[in-house]
Amino acid sequence: MGRNLEATIETFPIAGTFTISRGSKTEAEVIVCTITDGAHSGCGECVPYKRYGESLEGVLADIQAIARKIEDGLSREDLQRAMKPGAARNAVDCALWDLEAKRSGLSVSESIGVTGARPLATAFTLSLGEPETMAAEAAKNAHRPLLKVKLGTDNDEARLRAIRHAAPNAKLIVDANEGWTEENLAHHMAVAAELGVSLIEQPLPANRDEALAGIARPVSICADESVHATKDLAALRDRYDAVNIKLDKTGGLTEALAMKAEAKRLRFQIMVGCMVGSSLAMAPAVLLAHDADYVDLDGPLLLARDRMPALRYEGSLVYPPEAALWG
Repeated sequence: MGRNLEATIETFPIAGTFTISRGSKTEAEVIVCTITDGAHSGCGECVPYKRYGESLEGVLADIQAIARKIEDGLSREDLQRAMKPGAARNAVDCALWDLEAKRSGLSVSESIGVTGARPLATAFTLSLGEPETMAAEAAKNAHRPLLKVKLGTDNDEARLRAIRHAAPNAKLIVDANEGWTEENLAHHMAVAAELGVSLIEQPLPANRDEALAGIARPVSICADESVHATKDLAALRDRYDAVNIKLDKTGGLTEALAMKAEAKRLRFQIMVGCMVGSSLAMAPAVLLAHDADYVDLDGPLLLARDRMPALRYEGSLVYPPEAALWG
């Protein structure tokens, strides 16, 4: 039976404004890939990311360019060679996983050996803002076990101190989004250590992170923009303690599973993260994250509305996806 591929752009409003060191946005623009075989349909969602040279139009074109091969029966394994890592391959790969589950009756969770899937505690992200604004948001969310703090400016000490005062018991992750410099790195790391920060994500630009190999790291450092796929890992072992695995970087669950296994072999800590997208984008990542050191899958919590059916969130707990959503 033949297959058909369709890809569409969808938009979800963000609750307020989401700001990082590179800019702000008020909506999440995603692409949904749907592959049908006449009896069953599989879906995958991706979030094109400008930082990686992606655009909605370009990613949509990349998905449409592979449509004929998918319709002719291209496998997930062959897809890894036919498309480069990135958002486009993620949407197609996850749609194929979903289609396989629907056709076989075997869930993705079972296929990848995640038995007894359970709810996970996810980080909740505080958008970059003035210290008093971020402190107010931290106070509102101080009951959450893990807060991820968007930083990346010259004045991050004030922000960090205000946030820690407002949420004294929360575990903190700092995400500088490449916004720190070699000149202020040691100072910011010392402040983070003093305040009990658990992890610092991507403090320096991806192409200028060599300095991390030559300094003491009082707080564990996690690679995000510096790492995309399995092939990147070995070269980063001297400068990072953890890696952030995102499906939109790896190009789908297939590569993400391989990358996770190799990262564990190299003794990296594992974070499973996300772009700001809907529950459909988070669903496969929830399964990937079942034994991760850090889970950062709060994308739908940042939206004014999610798609239906949606993932189940209770506070900071995210539950495994139901079959009606994905997998």
